Amino acid sequence: MEYKENLKLLRLIDLSSNNLSGSIPTEISDLFELRFLNLSQNHLMGKIPEKIGSMKELESVDLSRNHLSGEIPPSMSNLTFLSLLDLSYNNLSGRIPSSTQLQSFDALRYIGNPQLCGDPLPKSCSIEEQSLNKSPIGSVEDDSENSSFYIGMGVGFAIGFWAICGALFFNKTWRQAYFRFADEIKDWIYVTTMIKMNLLE
Repeated sequence: MEYKENLKLLRLIDLSSNNLSGSIPTEISDLFELRFLNLSQNHLMGKIPEKIGSMKELESVDLSRNHLSGEIPPSMSNLTFLSLLDLSYNNLSGRIPSSTQLQSFDALRYIGNPQLCGDPLPKSCSIEEQSLNKSPIGSVEDDSENSSFYIGMGVGFAIGFWAICGALFFNKTWRQAYFRFADEIKDWIYVTTMIKMNLLE
């Protein structure tokens, strides 16, 4: 119990370059007096603890060159005393939380996280948001294409119908040929039907 209470008084943790693996313990956010945290150049995985923002005395955080993933916790915007932050070369993603402090650091402090976006990185998050909204936009475009197709088909049918009717109306030879053809079809259908009926009887 006494050991645990003493840990809360820690001011500095430097475990860099120690081949550490696994995730960062969530209990680390209980070290309210911690000012310097360096876990860089290890093999740490998982997410940055969500409650890291409760460690309001932090002045330096170096988590670079690990395998951390997920988003940067929004609570990090509460770390107003930060003078050094390095999250480079991980697998972090999403938007960098907005705060005066987090945007004040150089883009190099976030480099090596391809899925990370927002200030101070040159990669804008609007691209990511557009990709998320791509499905509904695509469906609207598909609907407009479908409606254009059906309208075009209707117009084409009307033009074709009246073109044929007009040709038959104004051209006597075509009109006679058409009616002769229709009579032949009618006779053929009648004969075929009668033959089949006789066979059934």
